[in-house]
Amino acid sequence: MDSISLNKPRIQSLDLLKGLVMIIMALDHVRDFFNADSFMIDPTDMSKTNVAFFATRWITHFCAPVFMFLAGTSAFLMGQKKTKKELSLFLLTRGLFLIFLELTIIGIGWSFELNLHFFALQVIWALGACMVVLAGMIWLPFKAILVIGLLLIGGHNALDSVHVAGNSSNAIAWTLLHDPGMGKIGTVQFFVMYPILSWIGVMAVGYCLGKLYTKDVEAAKRKKILTLLGLSAIAIFIVLRLSNIYGDAAHWSSQKNSAFTILSFLNTTKYPPSLLYLTMTLGPALLFLAFSEHITNRLSNIIKVFGRVPMFYYICHLYLIHLGSVAMMYLQGFKPADLKQHLPTGYGVNLGMTYAVWLAVIIILYPLCKWYDKYKSSHKENKWLSYL
Repeated sequence: MDSISLNKPRIQSLDLLKGLVMIIMALDHVRDFFNADSFMIDPTDMSKTNVAFFATRWITHFCAPVFMFLAGTSAFLMGQKKTKKELSLFLLTRGLFLIFLELTIIGIGWSFELNLHFFALQVIWALGACMVVLAGMIWLPFKAILVIGLLLIGGHNALDSVHVAGNSSNAIAWTLLHDPGMGKIGTVQFFVMYPILSWIGVMAVGYCLGKLYTKDVEAAKRKKILTLLGLSAIAIFIVLRLSNIYGDAAHWSSQKNSAFTILSFLNTTKYPPSLLYLTMTLGPALLFLAFSEHITNRLSNIIKVFGRVPMFYYICHLYLIHLGSVAMMYLQGFKPADLKQHLPTGYGVNLGMTYAVWLAVIIILYPLCKWYDKYKSSHKENKWLSYL
């Protein structure tokens, strides 16, 4: 009763956390497509934002690091049922498949256009690229994977001042690894929003966390370790953030009042994710895992559905939100030609209505995800379903 059985198909706390961050992620994308203020104001701009607008953006910061982290954990647990060669091949092929999705189906979902001369490399690209790297890393000793992961998370900010201009192979490589920005190969341009160096570290450390979920680790011990790790990460965040010495290029400062000073303190860098950004988000996530292992109720069961089919959910939510924004444009009186602007001036709803649209998206997607979850569970012989 006190240990995780690897014969069980899923670990409930992992599905619960994964489902929760997927639901929160939809809020960020609904804000992107529907909220009028988002088209004019950066919610993290202390001179223009307000507490509610900042909080709506801030809570979604948990999504990418938690999902990347848990992808590593899932890879470790999968490795308990596969040979190392089988796991490495799966990570390689699934990683390449996710990159393909980013460049095609997901890219089209964002823009509703097929542009073979421009690509945006966002979170799914990073997830896939990190899986490709992890496919090789798993052949290293366990301690080496952990040390490399921690060094990448803790040390990559020392490289923030390094920039490589131009479109040389070195410049492109550095853009893909650490310095967000534009790149060009021949006639093809690409924008790297998610350089992968620090994300590799997140996935590698998440992979190592999977060891806590093997059958040899008792639940009480796992809870104690997760609690210690979570509190330690939060402590590192607070101490380093207070010092303004290392861990984030964007320093906090005193603002017009105490509430905005707190917002400034929490306003860490996501692109690429700073050490403080990662400790700020992964610390509470580890605490959530520590205290959610035995949560089972109607609401948690609903949330877990999204956590069991995250990539299917991701694709569906993106198209649903974008289609909904097109419908909203028509309802607000814009002409078809205006839609080419993607988000024409005067379009959008207030923050309260943004939350209402977000709730509607989740309600619509739930039965679809529940259906796919059941279909996936009843067709385990189809190995391709594990890629989506």
